[in-house]
Amino acid sequence: MEENKQGASKSPTGAIAQLEEFLNEYLVKKAPFAIPAGGKEFIVKIAPYLIIIFAILAIPAILVGLGLTAIFAPFAFFAGSFGTGFFLSAVFSLVAFIIELMAVPGLFARSKKGWNFAFYASLASLVGSLLAFNIVGGIIGAIIGWYILFQVKELYK
Repeated sequence: MEENKQGASKSPTGAIAQLEEFLNEYLVKKAPFAIPAGGKEFIVKIAPYLIIIFAILAIPAILVGLGLTAIFAPFAFFAGSFGTGFFLSAVFSLVAFIIELMAVPGLFARSKKGWNFAFYASLASLVGSLLAFNIVGGIIGAIIGWYILFQVKELYK
């Protein structure tokens, strides 16, 4: 791998590691306030259950979204990049959904792997929002989600 002047790798995992360090710096170390220990413990306990509940509730919406994407795919060709962005947004939403489900066992076990999957799902969700031109909503949602995720990170080993 090529390395830049700071010694960081140009690989995608290197970029994710840099993003993780940046977010840890500003959402944990320099955060204006921290979630109390009891609140962190509560979040860690209920997070896997919330993911399961929201996954069950999201299945019909995802199926409808993918179905509509398939129905309108021929028309999306004429829409140009907007149609492509909508399709890619649906794909990234599905990817985020699958990664969140993959995170559940690790979140129950409080493993770093589970936390990593939750972080990757948030990244996929952000990309999907950006591709759907929901830029402001995607960024605000990502920042709130990352704040909570990074605040509880220390409880995952």
